[in-house]
Amino acid sequence: MPLSGSGEMPAAQSLPVAFPTPDPPPPAARRRGPGGRRATASAGTGELGADPPAGDDAPEPVTGQPAGADRQLVFFGAETGEPSVVDLAGLLAGPGEVQRMGGTARLSVVVDAAWRVHVLVGELAQRGVRASWAATEDHRYAIRTAYTRTIVPLAAAWLRGPTQHPPPGFQLDGRRLRLWLVAAGVAEPPDFLLRLGGSDAQRWSVVGAALARAGLAGDLVEPGPGGATYLIRGRRRTLRLAELVGERPAAAPMAAWPSRG
Repeated sequence: MPLSGSGEMPAAQSLPVAFPTPDPPPPAARRRGPGGRRATASAGTGELGADPPAGDDAPEPVTGQPAGADRQLVFFGAETGEPSVVDLAGLLAGPGEVQRMGGTARLSVVVDAAWRVHVLVGELAQRGVRASWAATEDHRYAIRTAYTRTIVPLAAAWLRGPTQHPPPGFQLDGRRLRLWLVAAGVAEPPDFLLRLGGSDAQRWSVVGAALARAGLAGDLVEPGPGGATYLIRGRRRTLRLAELVGERPAAAPMAAWPSRG
């Protein structure tokens, strides 16, 4: 049965609108030249709407696995362990935002492609979190969870008054990276971009340090029209990212996911 726009299985009465059709695969992206972006810092230091849209489309890896051992489980990879609400910190490492209301909290994120909505609503449902989505005026999609007590510990860890900031000792494992990539990852072979949120350089630096500890030390790219971004540079680190985030979701275009081959 298909997921509804609420992120839950439909009840006896079906919703009036089904998930939007996945977007067609985009044309092959051109690589930008060396002057196409400028790195400013190193990460090594340190309700209910219509149903969601769907798909458009260095250090050695620290796993100690040889190239080609892509079917083996990676320690701290997305394919080890069970999905948990704490994984949603991966969305907050990127463009996600958390808000509190009384004794509840809500997480929201704006994404640029229909396939991201499909995958994120499903990932949230796996963690027992209800979510809805709505199209925005700038042709993107706003995904938000319901206000729930389940997300309160996440909000308590990340919010200091109105300011959102990673908690001390913040770490990125495969499941958190997977959610961040689904929400805001962009492939530019042989590199990979992970978009950030907010405008706080200190917040970005903490996230960058967590990337470095995961074996994905990247360059903080100067904010442009799409905001600030971490650039995971080169094939080796992209392979490391692919190992950590696991298999490509069915709704995600092949060109949008880091290759394990």
